[in-house]
Amino acid sequence: MPGSEWGTATEQRFNVNLSILFAELPLLERPAAAAAAGFTAVELWWPWVDSPTPERSELDALKKAIEDAGVQLTGLNFYAGQLPGPDRGALSIPGAESERFRANIDVAADFARSLDCKALNALYGNRVEGVEAAEQDALALENLVLAARAADRIGAILLIETLNQPESPLYPLVSAPAGVAVVDRVNEATGLGNARFLMDLYHLSMNGEDLPSVIERYAAKTGHVQIADNPGRGAPGTGTLPLEDLLGRLRKAGYEGWVGLEYKPGDLPSAAAFDWLPAEARAAR
Repeated sequence: MPGSEWGTATEQRFNVNLSILFAELPLLERPAAAAAAGFTAVELWWPWVDSPTPERSELDALKKAIEDAGVQLTGLNFYAGQLPGPDRGALSIPGAESERFRANIDVAADFARSLDCKALNALYGNRVEGVEAAEQDALALENLVLAARAADRIGAILLIETLNQPESPLYPLVSAPAGVAVVDRVNEATGLGNARFLMDLYHLSMNGEDLPSVIERYAAKTGHVQIADNPGRGAPGTGTLPLEDLLGRLRKAGYEGWVGLEYKPGDLPSAAAFDWLPAEARAAR
């Protein structure tokens, strides 16, 4: 893997996103693969893209795989439609998708609670042709309030994520200010204060944002960070993003949370896509 090993990586807490890394393996084999690579924490997009309410046996099997691997689940997406695929969430889409999101809220929250997972990510959803943006935004706020209350019930935070316009042209939250504005609206509506910004440095860089400025302005409202290099969404060192410097800035700004590795392994098997990170820095402290 191009790039040098990170000198300050031991100051970070990394987790592996098992929906983009180790995706060449069956779902139930991925937690053990992450553990074999030296990691002790993982996160997941909603794994059952066709079902917001999978059979109990499927939930139990994934829970057992995570527990048997000895890794901690630190983040989980609510149902988000076909992801990977054309969808970018369900909660702002009127009709059946919104209903699926609502049906998923307690399922996802209860699964997270069973594994002591403290962060739930709610992807906003694409704009729908023929539906007023204001109607979608009102529905989104209703559903995000429900999601925030469910997260609060299990002692978790609700994450709201900014994506990037080139890859997600129909997604309305394609800047840090847009994402943080939704966070603020949810917290105002619930009074719970548990909504947080998911700062994905890859997506923000694809939008051309001033990343040091974003970190300075929004680190205090950030509940989770995800990284991939740009261009290419590969491992750190495969592109030109100064990720080590940016994470250092986040720490100086007071961010002490998880850093999710949400990058593509490229042509390598996923186990070979971590050469940039010293082995001793992979286990969370």
